[in-house]
Amino acid sequence: MTSIAVRNPRTGETDYQIESADASQINAVISDARIAQRGWVAGGLEHRIATLSAWSEQLEIFGEEIVAALSVDTARHRISTEELGAVIHFIHGFCEAAPEVLATPFRKLDAHPDIVFKVTYSPYPVVGVISPWNFPLVLSFIDAIPALVAGAAVVIKPSEVTPRFIEPLRRSIEAVPALKSVINLVTGGAGTGAAIVSQSDAVVFTGSVPTGQKIAAAAAQAFVPAFLELGGKDAAVVLAGSDVARAATSILRSALYNSGQVCYAIERVYAHDSLYDSLVAELCRQAAGMRRSHAAGDGGHYGPMIFDKQVVTIDAQLADAVEKGAKIVVGGKSERINGAVWVDPTIVTDVDHTMSLMTEETFGPVVPVMRFTDEAQAEFLMNDSIFGLSGAVFGPDTHTAGDFATKMEAGGVSINDTELPRVMMFDGEKTAFKKSGMGGSRYGATSIMRYVRKRALLANEGAVPSLDKLAEVAD
Repeated sequence: MTSIAVRNPRTGETDYQIESADASQINAVISDARIAQRGWVAGGLEHRIATLSAWSEQLEIFGEEIVAALSVDTARHRISTEELGAVIHFIHGFCEAAPEVLATPFRKLDAHPDIVFKVTYSPYPVVGVISPWNFPLVLSFIDAIPALVAGAAVVIKPSEVTPRFIEPLRRSIEAVPALKSVINLVTGGAGTGAAIVSQSDAVVFTGSVPTGQKIAAAAAQAFVPAFLELGGKDAAVVLAGSDVARAATSILRSALYNSGQVCYAIERVYAHDSLYDSLVAELCRQAAGMRRSHAAGDGGHYGPMIFDKQVVTIDAQLADAVEKGAKIVVGGKSERINGAVWVDPTIVTDVDHTMSLMTEETFGPVVPVMRFTDEAQAEFLMNDSIFGLSGAVFGPDTHTAGDFATKMEAGGVSINDTELPRVMMFDGEKTAFKKSGMGGSRYGATSIMRYVRKRALLANEGAVPSLDKLAEVAD
């Protein structure tokens, strides 16, 4: 086995390591999971709900250990606590929704009253989940939980960048014996992920577009479905008549959350000419009041970057923008202090679409602001992107902003705020547009259906057609 060193984002030290599972080890895990899944689905939905509910209690018991491990790898405590709470919320929400979603009563065919039918659901035996480093726990289970509810077993490979939570999480799973063989956590890098894709019955991946494209190709070669949740370059459009202070606060909250290491962070802003200067001034004023968080509970607004290599991309995009005429009015390039890498809130003006800062995913707390003169220009600019994850529109009222929001080519559009799709986990559905993903909605209770195949059962309760039917000759 190959060892992978793990970096501490607050100290810069490599003070932890994991072993990378190879293809033969993944084969053994998936083979065992496939056997265990038969009992998992045969036990019925009530058993699955009871087992997952019991696990939610163990997550509470092991919660402090899990959050502590997450906090080391991600350099943030409050969001790590939110992650644990979100996973528990997922369990309760999907378990509550499942009986209705998976109900399969017999029904009559209107055109053939003697025939009744029902649709039954056969889960994919093993669903492979490959999750990223920015939200290690949530993005490991946002898809795994509905798959488990559907009756699948899961094999999960969290990111090798943030793996410390795996051990305390395993202990919570082992405390519920019925889960031990249907939730399988494996460690490793790209090779481990490739083995999961080639051997699973369905694959879920959350991460960058380039990696997602490789996984899609590998899944196609293995002839298994791939559900991909990929990157974003979310736009915020600030129309004439908008509340400038509200827009600035909402944009910065999105851009700074988790230090901008979020796929749905606002990464480009288009402001109407009439309020461009006042919006930039307000963004700068509010950004100047944001403070670094050097330790949990110190009142800081943002921590050091989790993955130091991402900073190379951020610095390169800023340098490219400045070289092409952009101005950094607040913040700037990254700074290394005692091993930690910091990127302060950065506001950039005089930008355009020749700059990578406006067209490629940044994944950092950078807000470039571009001026527009009319709504036709704003519509073109916001949709001039390979991404279509989500976005935001600000206007003088819900009706005006909402009308314009229907023109945004993105799966979830917030109106007069940002990040609103986060609150609709079970109440609505959205899909990613363009290269931001494919494979159906992970939102909404019916996302359980992504992990099943449908089987139609039909019964004739009337007479069987006679063999004379074969002898009929048309006139």
